[in-house]
Amino acid sequence: MNKSYSFLLRVGLAFFAVASVASAAVKLPSILGNHMVLQQGEPVPVWGWADVGEKVTVTFHGKTVETKANKDGKWQVKLPAMKANAKGADLVVKGSNEIKLTDVLVGEVWLCSGQSNMEWTVARSGNAKEEIANAKHPLIRHVKVPRRPSDKQESDVQTGGWQVCSPSTAANFTAVGYYFARHLQQEIKVPIGLIGSNWGGTRIEPWIPPVGFKAVPALKKDFADKLDQFPQKRGNRINHQSPLALYNGMISPLLPYAIKGALWYQGESNNGEGMLYHEKMKALIAGWRSIWNKPDLPFYFVQLAPFRYRGDPKRLPGIWQAQLETLKVPNTGMAVTTDITTVGNIHPPNKQDVGKRLALWALAKDYGQKDLVFSGPIFDRADHSEGKDSLAVYFKKFGNKQHGLKTTDEKMRPSHFEVAGKDGVWHPAETIIVYGDHVKVRSEKVKEPVHVRFGWDQLATPNLFNRAGLPASPFTTKW
Repeated sequence: MNKSYSFLLRVGLAFFAVASVASAAVKLPSILGNHMVLQQGEPVPVWGWADVGEKVTVTFHGKTVETKANKDGKWQVKLPAMKANAKGADLVVKGSNEIKLTDVLVGEVWLCSGQSNMEWTVARSGNAKEEIANAKHPLIRHVKVPRRPSDKQESDVQTGGWQVCSPSTAANFTAVGYYFARHLQQEIKVPIGLIGSNWGGTRIEPWIPPVGFKAVPALKKDFADKLDQFPQKRGNRINHQSPLALYNGMISPLLPYAIKGALWYQGESNNGEGMLYHEKMKALIAGWRSIWNKPDLPFYFVQLAPFRYRGDPKRLPGIWQAQLETLKVPNTGMAVTTDITTVGNIHPPNKQDVGKRLALWALAKDYGQKDLVFSGPIFDRADHSEGKDSLAVYFKKFGNKQHGLKTTDEKMRPSHFEVAGKDGVWHPAETIIVYGDHVKVRSEKVKEPVHVRFGWDQLATPNLFNRAGLPASPFTTKW
């Protein structure tokens, strides 16, 4: 054997040995990392890749579970349900190699998704300098999913890792998510993890899983029957606004990470669709609940703020009504923002109140604060109990305190109400709050009103609130 051939053989064998070791190495998805928060109160999946048949053990807080990689080199275990724990611990994964994740907490994990108003950072929110300086909340953790469309369901995405909330990190957190977590953490005293998977300007369709489209009959023809055509591509470039694109690239890689619920702030890019947007929201909710195998997954969303869109000023109220109707889906909640507005800026800087209002829903629905007033007035019914020439408008009550109606000027005459008769022609209404319980509306131009609407203009900032200081949602009884 000549020396050159012998040398090449030794190099080849060495490379093969190194490659074999490398291929045998246990690997974790990027969403699992140092400083992460694991969901309390339910079995927690830990998963990854290894050589076929390789034994893998996972140890955390004195509990060890083991499995073997399947024929595709994938493995998954579930840690037993744990109580919240604010003391960081190591999570150790062992196979042919060992991976140690440090400072892992147990608490509540929330997905924060949508378009730019969810992606908007603390650094760009109101009073940012002071907020960042005071962001000393080490039990709040955040991980940002990079923008990535895909034409297939991805199993991993390279995040920047989980970050501990501090003045040096909080600036780039989702502002709505951070203020939600801050209020929640102060109330329930457990760690909060935020997964920021959001992209400014995006429509709702790319975030919906295939199973979501299939769950809504109204979407069958245009979406469910055409799933093999999505996402759309031009050459090698994927249209990130087309159905499935962001579910594939930015939601699928998170599975099956255990989460408590989801926060959603989106709709601006679907403005003008009216009740069709309601059908798409139903698909998103059903889809996410299915892929996480949590039929009751809490889903809390933000009703869009008033804004001066081009075109018909009644298009935005159509989205408001679609969002309002989505409250009929069980285990959903909506933060109303008609008073949090900059009509010339689609990104109102007051994200503090938005996050807090989302947290109120979670506290009342998921964390046992039953007496909490967690929403402003939501339309319930209208009748002729005040006479045939008027309508008495009643609202749903939330919590046991401070649910009475008021106006911001205390004159008890709510603004932005209109009534219509059988002819369907709308006229501004005279109003008065009666007994702090309902609003009487009438117009001299409508002898017998049959329909009522409220705040039905994209620039409307009504003055109707409840005694807890939360605004009433726009609504219509005719659309």
